[in-house]
Amino acid sequence: MSSHSKLQIYNSLSGEKEVFKPIIDGKVGLYVCGPTLYSEPHMGNMRTFINFDLIYRYLMFVGYQVKYVRNITDAGHITNSAGEAVDSIGKAARMEQVQSLEIVYKYNVKFQDLQRIYNLLPPSIEPTATAHIQEQIEVIEKIIENGFAYVVNGSVYFDVRAYGEKFEYGILSGRKVDELAEETRELNAQEEKRFFADFALWKKANPDDMQIWRSPWGDGNPGWHIECTAMSTKYLGDRFDIHGGGMDLKFPHHEDEIAQSCGSVGISPANYWMHANMLNVNGQKMSKSLGNYFLPKEIVDGTTDVFDKPYSPQVIRFCMMQAHYRSTLDFTPDSLNAAEKGFVRLSEAYEKLGSLEAKESSSQDVQGLVDSLYRAMNDDFNAPMLVAGLFEAVKYINTISEGKATITKSDLELLTKEFTGFVFDVLGLTIEKASSDSALTTVMDLVLDMRKDARENKDWSTSDKIRDRLAEAGIVVKDGKDGVTWTVK
Repeated sequence: MSSHSKLQIYNSLSGEKEVFKPIIDGKVGLYVCGPTLYSEPHMGNMRTFINFDLIYRYLMFVGYQVKYVRNITDAGHITNSAGEAVDSIGKAARMEQVQSLEIVYKYNVKFQDLQRIYNLLPPSIEPTATAHIQEQIEVIEKIIENGFAYVVNGSVYFDVRAYGEKFEYGILSGRKVDELAEETRELNAQEEKRFFADFALWKKANPDDMQIWRSPWGDGNPGWHIECTAMSTKYLGDRFDIHGGGMDLKFPHHEDEIAQSCGSVGISPANYWMHANMLNVNGQKMSKSLGNYFLPKEIVDGTTDVFDKPYSPQVIRFCMMQAHYRSTLDFTPDSLNAAEKGFVRLSEAYEKLGSLEAKESSSQDVQGLVDSLYRAMNDDFNAPMLVAGLFEAVKYINTISEGKATITKSDLELLTKEFTGFVFDVLGLTIEKASSDSALTTVMDLVLDMRKDARENKDWSTSDKIRDRLAEAGIVVKDGKDGVTWTVK
């Protein structure tokens, strides 16, 4: 087994892969930005959560004691990426004519259900913004005391120019303040700011705000960034190991988190910053306007118009492992169908492991094969390389099963232990249903081939009979331009 001391992580802060050295030997503090509870997470959000679930799983797999903190944003009044004051939760509550707490509860239930469906391990701590208002206020007070924030009309703004005299604003994103000046425009409360790049730490309450808290500066709401600073440092300390999130959070959210930590306690909060990349659908960025937008539950239920059939959560999860977390992933029918077939191959190989017969020698270097799996994950959690290594193991398992290769008892025990560990514990796949699913797929391939032959022979009676009998069994057959697909109701 490769030592986990060889783990390398791409650090967004340095722009390079670095050998991972935890602050406390054998322990890891991991913070990941979680969902904002005004709507269901979209599939791109789920990709981020699944990728960090993989990272969390591997760190524990190699023996680290991990404290994983992922926040939940349930405070509605935030400042968005354009610098505008937005009460997303309040807006959703008014649209549905309910209270903000109902919106928060509704979408938290949906988020927790998605974690179960996609087999995400729960974090060690899942703190909410509204339960940590006092901690946010205390951080803001420290920033003001240190001279990096100012109060205007009941609102508090971070002073970027004052901060820039001692620290570098833009150290994570590479953005320069003079470049940002060209991008700025007239924004909500811009006239209150001393400088265009200053951002809100606390916003004075508006009359129609549905969530309001008391503070030393008057009634109001926390800014977008302050909750993560307060909660990450409360549970992991002023300095912790890894801070993660989606690529879209690098600026301004994570940049401003660094500024807030440096402004309050004088140090950046995390040693390693990790960012997961975006999800495309059929070659385009997921967007409602492009008609390729769907929710994580919809693709499982088969209710999206983007794909012709539903896909199991495990197939979707496995498909996501075909791309490195820092690479863009394109969801297409071809990629999902390929993942479905690959998942079946992986499942069938796992089922064969228990029936393999040990011999006096091994025809393949099993230790070398196992080491390749660790090398893959030690290389910045390279899931595609891991999957390639697992399919090398699948090939070997199949050839042993066919009597064309051999394996010793000790090597079989090693291969079984590590193959099972990487499939279940690291990739987080559950394949207990694989046997029945695989059998159904095989039967359906045969039945649809028979139906195709009937149609080619213009035997419409037989063709229709096959379709109708399948429908009675709860299997819907669709004839499309790309071929025949089937779904189970």
